[in-house]
Amino acid sequence: MDTVLMATTPPIRCLHASIPTVFRSPAIYQVSCRSSQLFSYRSTTMMSMCFLRRSDLRSRFLSTPKTTSPMRRPRFSVGASTEESSIPSNRNLIVANSVVIVALAVANRVLYKLALVPMKQYPFFMAQLTTFGYVLIYFTILYTRRRLGIVTNEMMDVPKWRFAIIGFLEALGVATGMAAAAMLPGPVIPILNQTYLVWQLLFALLILGRRFLLNQIAGCLLVAVGVVVAVSSGSGADTTLSGIGFLWPAVLVASAAFQAGASIIKEFVFNDAAKRLEGKSLDIFVVNSFGSGFQALFVFLLLPFLSNLKGIPFASLPSYLKDGAGCFFNTGAKISGCDGAPILPLLYISTNLAFNISLLHLVKISSAIVSSLTMMLSVPLAVYIMSKPLPYLPGGSSLSSNFTMGCIVLVLGLLLYNIPTTPTKQHTKTS
Repeated sequence: MDTVLMATTPPIRCLHASIPTVFRSPAIYQVSCRSSQLFSYRSTTMMSMCFLRRSDLRSRFLSTPKTTSPMRRPRFSVGASTEESSIPSNRNLIVANSVVIVALAVANRVLYKLALVPMKQYPFFMAQLTTFGYVLIYFTILYTRRRLGIVTNEMMDVPKWRFAIIGFLEALGVATGMAAAAMLPGPVIPILNQTYLVWQLLFALLILGRRFLLNQIAGCLLVAVGVVVAVSSGSGADTTLSGIGFLWPAVLVASAAFQAGASIIKEFVFNDAAKRLEGKSLDIFVVNSFGSGFQALFVFLLLPFLSNLKGIPFASLPSYLKDGAGCFFNTGAKISGCDGAPILPLLYISTNLAFNISLLHLVKISSAIVSSLTMMLSVPLAVYIMSKPLPYLPGGSSLSSNFTMGCIVLVLGLLLYNIPTTPTKQHTKTS
């Protein structure tokens, strides 16, 4: 969930309900379908067993009964392939959603910067408002959809302990990220945050059993490098890690790992629900509501620690939140400088809500890695817009040539990741 600065997580409906899993490679899927006719049941079973031995970590999350039907065996081999969809209409939907998310992500970053103009003294209040306020909003939407019959009893029966893990990882990611950010120089933070994509690749391999082609791995790395070059093109880009030590950079990298793990588990929940619901699609507000609810619970338990990180003694937190609410509504605040509230903060919150929901929908129809690549595309666009004079931010700033170079590398990485693949002899032999 993108509560403050970064999306992970940190949130239309049923897509191709007749197909249990949309993450099918064209080459693997076509051969898998023919395998039931070309190979015997015994050979198919042996291939499935070989695959399952490499999925010990993934099996810890699985609780659905395994089928013994030979016609269902090829689905396991499909799950280990790349996340390319075999349905052209689904690809078009992913592209359309990606364009919407890029626009929302750019607006989200720009409006957050503008919202901090009146709330510059209360960023911690904004963080808690979004964390706990979204729980109320999500569960209200979930209740409404439950009454309308959109959310079924089977959807509500999805194991809740998975959402507890998601909430715990996201809360832990917020806590460790805030602790490390307080000790690290600003230009270093976005660079280290790019390890998020590397962690996603690793967890997708371990938890989802997904295989990646060489062009996809290289494309992800190019995207991360492009973001680093573009974001670090400012005046403080020459700041290094010398004199900082190993601890706090490692803590920030661990924060990226926690949030990347949460995003992959969300993808796993959607994949597993497709099997549990016999091809029906799990409503995204089930995941959003319970994931946000558990995250808010763990953040609440960590409030004393988080408030001290922000220089707010826990005993003074109630008065701080009261003053923050006064500034947010622009009434009764003890300090001046709240001009622009509540319009700017409300614009950010509404955009952030739409961004979180759209992002989770993209995870549902594609993958967590595709959603991350989409968000990374928005970073240089947002940096470029914020370098121009804006309302309440009239100054603006200049960008170096490194910014253009970083954008070019990022786009090349996206193109490399999305190079269409065709069936190969190796695929045919191993299927």
